Amino acid sequence: MTLAIVSALPEEQHGLQHLLQHASTERFAGRTFTRGRLHGQDVVLALSGIGKVAAATTTTALIAHCGIERLLFTGVAGGVAPGVRVGDVVVAQQFVQHDMDVRPLFARWLVPGYAQPDFGCDPALTAALEQAARSCVQAAQHWPLPLLGGHRPQLHLGRIASGDQFIVSASTSQRIHAELAQAGYPVLAVEMEGAAIAQVCADYGLPFAAVRTISDRADDSAHVDFPAFVESVASRYALHIVQALVQGLEPAAASAVALSVRQNS
Repeated sequence: MTLAIVSALPEEQHGLQHLLQHASTERFAGRTFTRGRLHGQDVVLALSGIGKVAAATTTTALIAHCGIERLLFTGVAGGVAPGVRVGDVVVAQQFVQHDMDVRPLFARWLVPGYAQPDFGCDPALTAALEQAARSCVQAAQHWPLPLLGGHRPQLHLGRIASGDQFIVSASTSQRIHAELAQAGYPVLAVEMEGAAIAQVCADYGLPFAAVRTISDRADDSAHVDFPAFVESVASRYALHIVQALVQGLEPAAASAVALSVRQNS
């Protein structure tokens, strides 16, 4: 089963291409896709670009042109829930679009044509991803990571909100968190691509899982910390998590994912 590994930025896939065996690249829809074998699994690496439309285009191209059978999204996000700190890892269980608002025609956050605002992640693939992320967090607690200021990384599971906005205001992040929580959709973090990928995968019945490293608190200092954090911390996390996930999918977890696909189709 071919696994697509998608990130928004090249730094979030740093080191992965060098690990591929029998690697080959192709261009389609203005994007470069790299096929190969990673720890015995067939994979395709792709960069989505930034924002929901770019992410949806990349996902559709992967499904239609590359014939992928499951998708992992890895990258960074801004923490908005209390206790979600820089250096922590969030494994998504659901996604919601915090900037979707078609009132009064439809309820707030609801994408027209769907029953609810949430787009869920695949349970089997997410369970495997949780194990991989947990091993990374445990290892990272012993890594020299000066940007964490002595914080011991933690793992969180829950909902992530996506929108076409890089949040750099504490008041904006607090408002997004408070309004969604009051409506019954509490979120741990905000980013710009995941909900769009989740929606496309839901349309195609494709198993999808996502992990985000918390690079900032989506406040006034986010733009200062972001580049250095992605380069020195998030890229290391992503390399560890992806390898652990791929190794864990052989062979029992891979069978579980296949079973989940059949049951959900």
